[in-house]
Amino acid sequence: MGRFTYDGGPKVEIEDRALTHLQLVMTAKLRRGEAFPFSWREDVSLGGGRTTVWVHPASSLVFKFFGSRSPDLNRHWMQDLAVTASQPAGLYLTPEPLRGDPTWGNEEHPLLV
Repeated sequence: MGRFTYDGGPKVEIEDRALTHLQLVMTAKLRRGEAFPFSWREDVSLGGGRTTVWVHPASSLVFKFFGSRSPDLNRHWMQDLAVTASQPAGLYLTPEPLRGDPTWGNEEHPLLV
């Protein structure tokens, strides 16, 4: 389980594989100078609810991974995440599309990497 921390304040635990995909999408957008909101659901142990932060090129982002290996990448998942990041509601974690999923192989969205 990894951790995303925003500007030394809000943080959320996210599984390492998902966090890697989020990191790649976020850094690709930030390299292009694009700002966007990023939202996540809080754990019920923290009171539940939802947190949204405004991510911009001057943001201080920390991606802490607890595993030592980089996961294989799923470009379809990165594409799905990139699409959410470009929408008015902003980036949020979507389920990973797996082979056999109806969205697998949908090439309508530009590749990030």
